[in-house]
Amino acid sequence: QVQLVESGGGLVQPGGSLRLSCVASGSIFSINVMAWYRQAPGKQRELVASITNGGRTNYADSMKDRATISRDNAKNTVYLQMNSLKPEDTAVYYCNADIRSRAYYTYRNYWGQGTQVTVSS
Repeated sequence: QVQLVESGGGLVQPGGSLRLSCVASGSIFSINVMAWYRQAPGKQRELVASITNGGRTNYADSMKDRATISRDNAKNTVYLQMNSLKPEDTAVYYCNADIRSRAYYTYRNYWGQGTQVTVSS
């Protein structure tokens, strides 16, 4: 069974920073793209950033200058460093990954349970 577990969310003041982490565990053969999404109340889930296993990154325009996504392939972990946070960044942040487990020959898409980020004074 493959699982994604996020950590690092919390309450931060406007202008502050947070670093989210997501660890993939289970019987993993390989991981392709890892990504962070977010969903604010009443809004659709949206992509924040993604990174391939080769390190190629992609960012939402709203986070391009304020976020850095990185990964440690040896630890099956993806990180999201967010700076200059704004109240509109408040959302549940979800980890997402395309993972091939040892039980299957194809990649499947997995979601974490989400971690709350609240930006407020």
